[in-house]
Amino acid sequence: MADIRIAHYDAAGANTLRETIADIHRDAYSARISSGDPFASPESFMRRFDSHARNASFGFVIADVGDEAVGQAWGFPQAPTFGDLPGGLPDDPAIAGLGFQEGEQVFGLCEIMVRQAWTGQGIAHRLHDALLAGRPERFAELYVRPDNARACRAYLKWGWCKVGEKRPDLPGAPLFDVLVLPLAG
Repeated sequence: MADIRIAHYDAAGANTLRETIADIHRDAYSARISSGDPFASPESFMRRFDSHARNASFGFVIADVGDEAVGQAWGFPQAPTFGDLPGGLPDDPAIAGLGFQEGEQVFGLCEIMVRQAWTGQGIAHRLHDALLAGRPERFAELYVRPDNARACRAYLKWGWCKVGEKRPDLPGAPLFDVLVLPLAG
């Protein structure tokens, strides 16, 4: 396995990497981009990045092998969306014991992606773990497309639990599965 380095950045640091961030997205999501999906377009993606990076507690990690940036992930603390799912949290025993408190923030894992040539080598998991390590929030939340079977399998293997489905209030947004992960804190 190649020597993978993970570097952490805040919003200001991540903004200096905008072109690299866009390049990784274009490579990792080339099939979805070429399908014409407006939500996956590079312009839409970078608008979401800009919106996320305005958060004062924005966290960003990038994986490099040699001089090549091969993957990235980011997120920030936010109000959970799983509390406003139709019917609230499911009765699933894995979720029922989470003990979520009203008004509590979660860490929203917004994006995680790896360039195509580097998938299947554990890089996404390393990015995931690096981004979530030491977070003060007790829970993380993410959205994943239900048709992204590879990502869904990985998240469930990493301990995430599906709590519902939601379509974000964003132009062209698809329906996502909402997943929650208890954090070590």
